[in-house]
Amino acid sequence: MATWSTRGLRGSELEDIINRTNERYAEKNIALIQKIPTPITPVRMDKEHRQITLAYFEQRSTVDYIGVVQGIPVCFDAKECAETTFPIQNIHEHQAVFMERFERQGGVAFLLIYFSGENRAYYMRFEELLKFWNRSRQGGRKSFRIDELDPRFFMDMKANVYLPYLDLMNLDLSMRDELDNT
Repeated sequence: MATWSTRGLRGSELEDIINRTNERYAEKNIALIQKIPTPITPVRMDKEHRQITLAYFEQRSTVDYIGVVQGIPVCFDAKECAETTFPIQNIHEHQAVFMERFERQGGVAFLLIYFSGENRAYYMRFEELLKFWNRSRQGGRKSFRIDELDPRFFMDMKANVYLPYLDLMNLDLSMRDELDNT
């Protein structure tokens, strides 16, 4: 059973930006995306019983976010990386399996990766994730470099308050349509 202990605000900057973006999409009736909390059982609390200082995960989570965009089911996970090389081990097998099953049901699955050292975010299509995942599983590199990624799927952080990932989801969908029509 995995244990969690307070380690600061790891990943919270990206999560805050995604949450604000999702609120904006919901206000404009573009999408309804929700953060999926990971169920935990508290083990230790602070003296005032206001903060959990030690807990264990009740079960493995699937992805961070799930919802619908204009009738299209969507799920994605948010990852943060300080380096320009992203370790595949940061994507757990149960997450990849869930995303694959989600895609088979007609949904769109992807990763949002924030390269904090570069202050750049990336929309990783599930198809691209599978390429790196399979390479790793077949004895190849256990990571991918930022320069291996498709430049069309990088996003500017809009003043660190908005991440326009639906623009890139549209590009993803149009690329899928092109493949289906050939």
